[in-house]
Amino acid sequence: MKVLPRRRGAVLVNSALGVALLGGAALAYTTLDSGTSRAATSSKVRTATVAKGTVQATVSGSGTLFSPSDAGQDFTTGGRLTSVKVAVGDAVKKGQVLATVDTAAAQQQVDQAQAALNTAEANLTKAEAGETVTTTLPGTSTGSSNSGRTGSGSGSGGTGTGTGGASAQSTPQPTTTTTVKVDQAQVASAQQQVDNAEATLANAKDALAGTTLTATTDGTVASIANKVGDTVSGTGSTGSSGSASSGGSSSTGAKSGTSGGSSSSTPSGFIVLTNPSGMEVTANFSELDSLKLKKGQSATVTLNAQSDTKLDATVLSVSSLPSSSTNGAVQYGATLQISGDTSTLRTGLSATISVTTGSAEAALSVPTAALQGTGSTRTATVVHDDGSTERVQVAVGIEGDSTVQVTEGLTEGEKVELTSTTAGTGNGFPSGQFPGAGAGAGAGAGGFGGGTGGFGGGTRNGGGGGGTR
Repeated sequence: MKVLPRRRGAVLVNSALGVALLGGAALAYTTLDSGTSRAATSSKVRTATVAKGTVQATVSGSGTLFSPSDAGQDFTTGGRLTSVKVAVGDAVKKGQVLATVDTAAAQQQVDQAQAALNTAEANLTKAEAGETVTTTLPGTSTGSSNSGRTGSGSGSGGTGTGTGGASAQSTPQPTTTTTVKVDQAQVASAQQQVDNAEATLANAKDALAGTTLTATTDGTVASIANKVGDTVSGTGSTGSSGSASSGGSSSTGAKSGTSGGSSSSTPSGFIVLTNPSGMEVTANFSELDSLKLKKGQSATVTLNAQSDTKLDATVLSVSSLPSSSTNGAVQYGATLQISGDTSTLRTGLSATISVTTGSAEAALSVPTAALQGTGSTRTATVVHDDGSTERVQVAVGIEGDSTVQVTEGLTEGEKVELTSTTAGTGNGFPSGQFPGAGAGAGAGAGGFGGGTGGFGGGTRNGGGGGGTR
């Protein structure tokens, strides 16, 4: 193929430029490499001094704040809403009237129950009085009769005879007896009817009282679900003792006796009251970290929305059941009690929780980077004053976030070598190689003139200049 003079000239110019660039790059590489090698040779080994201090081990989790005092307020007896006496944002006290529903139906039930009780009590009184029974027995004769006697006599006036008269027999008299007969079975039945009527009346009165909704706790009105004229439902619960019930409440959730964390959710109800007193936080921890948690451990709660706000807390409970499992990562929940002033906190705020799982005061410690190995026994390199080094075995205690407690093997004041955390071979490049070497450094001749290959692509085998494209 024939090359035109102008094109031949362009090829020659590109070739010359390529050679010049390659030479310059090689020179730069040599200069950088030699300079950084000298710097690496003259650098000193990093060391740390064994010292006494506090070593703390912590685990971290994430969660949300909630207050056990938050509660949803619901009517015991449903009906047509006749009044709402509060508005969102109002502060209310326990026992304060919040709203009412129509009382007509509930009052009718009370009246009917009272009438039924009156009837039952009358029947009991009658049964206890019993029935009067009169019994008459026939009379018996108790008199006796005498026979007549005949007598004779003489006298100056003559003689005579006579017969004595007989006595009359007595008349029998009837006997009358009056008794009161009480049927105990009838009394027991009447008493049961009274008891039932009293219970019905008590429930009816509770239902009537339940048409008025009163606050079950202090708090701030967070939401109101209905307006006057709407029909609201009731919980239907009534007190068995006959005390008036003013409404039901649904809280943020019952604590699982923990075994574990509390389940918490936003409360719901006709009216929701929030109260930050007694604020708690529910948090999730990895399965490994959860094994280190125990009731009573201290913690720090940091609000995600206010990173400068840190709250003290104490672990209340740790769940023995997983709270979540995502892609094989299992988490367990814990509940913590926040201490101090919680008046400005709100349910639902997200937070990061750091729990102190171990602490050692005035303990010998070294940075984590000074030890090698795992388990309770590690190794460390002691650097003596003359520059010589010695490998020793070290027994460790609490492993903190950045330091480790040393229980045996080192003494206070000794210097230990820190493990290097910088990669490379000392030539100034992170990988120890000139950029592109080993990963492909150039597109060869095709890079020049082609415009896209460029220097630095190279071959995969780390060869210099590289082949043609």
